[in-house]
Parts: sequence; C-alpha cells; structure tokens
Amino acid sequence: MDTAPATARRGRPGHDREGVLDAAVALFNERGYDATSVADVAGRLGVTKSALYHHFPSKEAVLDIALGRALDSLEATLDRPRGERTALEELRDVFRGATDALVANLPYVTLLLRVRGNGEVEQRALSRRRTFDQRVTALVAEAQRDGDIRDDVDAAVAARLIFGMINSLVEWYRPDGPIDGSRLGHDVVTLAIDGLLPPASV
Repeated sequence: MDTAPATARRGRPGHDREGVLDAAVALFNERGYDATSVADVAGRLGVTKSALYHHFPSKEAVLDIALGRALDSLEATLDRPRGERTALEELRDVFRGATDALVANLPYVTLLLRVRGNGEVEQRALSRRRTFDQRVTALVAEAQRDGDIRDDVDAAVAARLIFGMINSLVEWYRPDGPIDGSRLGHDVVTLAIDGLLPPASV
C-alpha cells in the first residue's frame, strides 16, 4: 500500500510549485510576460501543461504571485515598527532593506520592474509600487523637516533617484559575479545618505 503523502505525488516528479514558479519567472524575464505561454513554461520544465495547471490555475495567477512576492519583500522594509528611530534612521533601514530584498529576490524584483500596466494584475502591482514610493517620499520629507537631510532637493525627486540607483542592480548585479551582494545595502546607504546630508554635515 502506498503511504506517501498526497502532496508528494502532485504534478511530475521533481517539479514542485516553487520550481514551476521559478521557471515561469525566468521565462517571463527572458522573453517577456506577454510573449511567454504556458506551453513555453511546460517545455522548459519538460512536463505537460496539465501538470502546471495542477499548481496554478492560469498564467495570470503565476504573474500575480510572482509580483506579490517582490512587492511583499519591499513593503516589509517599511512595515517594521518605527520605535525610537528618526525618519533618517528609518530611511537608512529602508534603503538597505530594499537593496537586500532585491538581491534576495532578484528574478522577482526584475519582473516587477518590467511591468507596464498591461492587464489587471500588472495594474494592481503598479498601484502598490506607487503607494510604496509615496511612503518613502513622506519619510524623506519628514527627515527634511527634522533638519537631518538637505531640503534643497525635492523629496519625491530624491526618493526616485535613490530607488533608481537601487533598481539599476537588476541590470548588472549577478549572484555568481564578483560583487558581494551582502555589502550592496551598505554601499547604497553610504552613497545615498551622504549625498542627502546637509552641506555642513558632509
């Protein structure tokens, strides 16, 4: 009598839900979401389309979960209890945390940064990104009011420029390359915050 758990028999051997998700995200990044079909993902894994549908009901569901994973990791950097931290201290933590999240979830954040609002799933993701940007901008503005960073740069512009630097990592950072991903958060914070300090503090 076969006593193996039901979950172990799902789909084809060697391809669990996480493996399917990773393969789909890799193909979305290589070919573009719209140009990638369920058959393409099945072909990459060497399984039938029905095996994939056992894990995900549709290609849109895969995209939704993948984008959610990227956004959850970014939003977590802002959702920590504030405690006694100043706005500037929280900004340091957010910039470092966002960089670490990108390094840890590189394929997923790469996919997030490439969506353009084509369809309901992408539109929801972009709405969450806008809310995240607004929260970071509010932190920059608060740090400016506290006198901890220079106020001659628009808060929204400062937030966009710094996250432009962080997001650029998807174009050149490679986990197997010569750059130490664990240090990138420190490097980003050092460059970003030093550039925002009032002139007398530099």
